[in-house]
Amino acid sequence: MSDTRLKVIVTRRLPDAVELRLKELFDTELNPSDEAFSQDQLIDAVKRADVLVSTVTDQVDGQVLSQSGEQFKMVAQFGAGVDNIDVQTANARGITVTNTPGVLTDDTADVTMALILAVPRRLYEGIELMEAGKFDGWAPTWMMGRRLSGKRLGIIGMGRIGQAVARRAKAFGLQIHYHNRKKVSRLIEEELDATFWDSLDQMLSRMDIVSVNCPHTPATFHLLNARRLELMKPEAFIVNTARGEVIDEAALAGALQSGKLAGAGLDVFEREPAVNPDLVGLPNVILLPHMGSATVEGRNEMGEKVIINIKTFADGHRPPDRVIPAIL
Repeated sequence: MSDTRLKVIVTRRLPDAVELRLKELFDTELNPSDEAFSQDQLIDAVKRADVLVSTVTDQVDGQVLSQSGEQFKMVAQFGAGVDNIDVQTANARGITVTNTPGVLTDDTADVTMALILAVPRRLYEGIELMEAGKFDGWAPTWMMGRRLSGKRLGIIGMGRIGQAVARRAKAFGLQIHYHNRKKVSRLIEEELDATFWDSLDQMLSRMDIVSVNCPHTPATFHLLNARRLELMKPEAFIVNTARGEVIDEAALAGALQSGKLAGAGLDVFEREPAVNPDLVGLPNVILLPHMGSATVEGRNEMGEKVIINIKTFADGHRPPDRVIPAIL
């Protein structure tokens, strides 16, 4: 496929340097409004474009893909997760799907570690008290949180980000435990001094802090449901910087309100951009606006990966970040 007249439609605003390079290389149609595409707009795009540059806010499902034109051959996701794309349908229609893995590992792990620090130590509560002018001086029993050193951290999903979180947490004296589809290599376990738990239920019941770092798939939807949240210790904390759908938000809100969990730090939500109102305003919860990957460096590197994937595909080669559909 020649890239000289390749029609590329981009669904959201990207960094200026990325948009400029896309326009230099391809016949690129940008979205200056930065409003998420509706289903009708997505359908129109796949009818006209050769390549769609999508983001997590675009539901590129079977209904959209089934109406793509014969010329439409690629979805280049600006992001690592592809749970918003029907990869199976794309593959069946001969449409290549790519993503941008790896470049956001450190950025997301940094925010995860920030929440692991902030929630047990009640940092956000302290900030709110200062801003409200309620600091009357130090007292021995005031604003007491929980020490991190020596506590058990249970990581759900020991991929790139999970391992990066483990490295940071180990430096703070946390004991590393993890649940994954399979064990990581012996060398990684030894480096992190990490303990593998085949049973998620057993791990949850013994952890002081749980970090969710797994993707959203049908198998992980509401992985942390009411029954599993009940297994956790009442003094335990939970942090999620992966996908909101992994946790049953209603059950989480109930556990936090009733004191069955000590606190939570959330950067992602089950029905984004909506946030469960029962979570808003709880003193033991920190809510962030899905900013785990939001660094200038990370977003520019994501754009570079998108361009490389499109260029490689246009030159007739397999893109380096092609997403292979899961075997059902």
